[in-house]
Amino acid sequence: MSLNLRIEREDTDILILGSGGAGLFAALHAQQTAPEGTRITLAVKGLIGKCGCTRMVQGGYNVALGGGDTVERHFMDTIQGGKWLPNQDMAWRLCEQAVVRITELENEIGCFFDRNPDGTLHQKAFAGQTADRTVHKGDLTGIEIISRLMEHVLARPIRKLQEHRAIGLVPTKDGASLAGVLFIDMRTGGFRFVRAKCVMMGTGGGPTMYKYHTPSGDKTMDGLAMALRIGLPLRDMEMVQFHPTGLLAGDHTRMTGTVLEEGLRGAGGQLLNARGERFMFDYDARGERATRDVVSRGIYAEMRKNNDPAQVGMFISMGHLGPENVRKKFAGMVKRCADCGFDLAAGKVEVVPTAHYFMGGVVVDPDTRTAMEGLYVAGEDAGGAHGSNRLGGNGVANSTVFGGVAGDVMGMDVRRMSLRDPDETVLVAEVERAIHPLTRKPGHVQSLRHKLQEAMWEDVGVMRTGAGLQRGQRRVAEIGAELMDTGVDPANLAFNLTWHDWLNVASLTEISAVIARAGELRENSRGAHYREDFPEAGDLDSSYFTLAQMKGGELTLTREQVRFTIVRPGETILPESEPETLLAAQ
Repeated sequence: MSLNLRIEREDTDILILGSGGAGLFAALHAQQTAPEGTRITLAVKGLIGKCGCTRMVQGGYNVALGGGDTVERHFMDTIQGGKWLPNQDMAWRLCEQAVVRITELENEIGCFFDRNPDGTLHQKAFAGQTADRTVHKGDLTGIEIISRLMEHVLARPIRKLQEHRAIGLVPTKDGASLAGVLFIDMRTGGFRFVRAKCVMMGTGGGPTMYKYHTPSGDKTMDGLAMALRIGLPLRDMEMVQFHPTGLLAGDHTRMTGTVLEEGLRGAGGQLLNARGERFMFDYDARGERATRDVVSRGIYAEMRKNNDPAQVGMFISMGHLGPENVRKKFAGMVKRCADCGFDLAAGKVEVVPTAHYFMGGVVVDPDTRTAMEGLYVAGEDAGGAHGSNRLGGNGVANSTVFGGVAGDVMGMDVRRMSLRDPDETVLVAEVERAIHPLTRKPGHVQSLRHKLQEAMWEDVGVMRTGAGLQRGQRRVAEIGAELMDTGVDPANLAFNLTWHDWLNVASLTEISAVIARAGELRENSRGAHYREDFPEAGDLDSSYFTLAQMKGGELTLTREQVRFTIVRPGETILPESEPETLLAAQ
């Protein structure tokens, strides 16, 4: 059959990709700061308020609100948790502006968070931090934040392009600026190109190329794949965070891999092996309250010791804290586990490290600007703020803080910008790339995704080696080649989910190859990246981050020195009188 390659075209002033915390905050702030009459368009792969990762946040929002805690302490925890790789100016902006943003969420957006008896915000313990600073709404914090933001955005005169999948960032002919974004209207299967003066990309990361993962299956690294193809530099691409406690409920359910949140361990939850013994103190003096990377490796190492094929993971136990107390504090997770046949409040639940968050991303400055004029990036698509490891609770803070920053900056920058004409060659190439599977004999796309997930889990997972990373690259390349020979039935392109599955796997294979290459380049162990053949962290004073970039159709990997703009390794910005931690002994 002949394919309809007609491209609908429209213009806007500010275009925002994604409706998570970054996208929704960007839309609201852009409307506040841009000149009256500025056209703002919000495009999302799914439905506003019903998709994305911010909605799935259970744990909470890190913010220093007193009681001895300070922005400086939050900053130091973030830098040390990121093993001295974060962009320190971004990390400071995150910690400082979190205080502003949480007030905005409460007083302007209308979020209700849990409170203490005296009316102050309740802040719970999260691992890897020296103060209890995580604001929350039970264990359903993300739903509260996204629901309130959604209400505001839906009530504003913002154009909404729902069920519009971004497939290509299209530059100007000279490549210096961004002209606009190419979409597939999933409802019809048609193409739409939107020109814009300013574009913010907040599509989220979503490392769903692993066998066990927390994000929904539609989160497939589309944003980073688009940025890579357009030649933007990506940093820290080897840094995939595995949350230590993913629910292990069997291959028959998509609940497998979903998070049992950090607050369980922060509240005193214990990790047990098959013999019912606690094991985390064998790996770190902080036990279960060590950072996510350390606990994930501890669980993975114990999994290797186990010879029982009927048991894959380890167990989390909460019963010693009192079943009724657990049911009250963690109602959402107790119900989730019960739905899968487990009693979290009084029994044991099997858990496994699960790919959760991507610290790598597009290189940006603290104002979210990129190397390309007109493109801004916020949320999980942006690299730098977390370095090699994100603290639990810093994720939703990151997306809302920098989403708001992007909205403010675009609202000012749009005054001096004009609409730019696209490079039609790139536009046509992106269309041809998208329709490639429609010209091939239909095949089984999901089996390729499963093969990719196995390859990444086995060779580019929690613990890595040079030989494994090289083997992983070969396996990913073979899967990518097989994908190019696998087609999709083009009879009906409206809501053709197999077509979108193909595009999902294409994005995942592109980024998987970069993860493996960056992991091979980093010959030390920092944060989420652990090389068994290079187990030492290396000299902190000469810390570097990896840079990946497409040049002339080839992927290049280089190293760049970390700039210690605020504090150097071995130093602190806390006053000498400050204690090392504000936490009571566990």
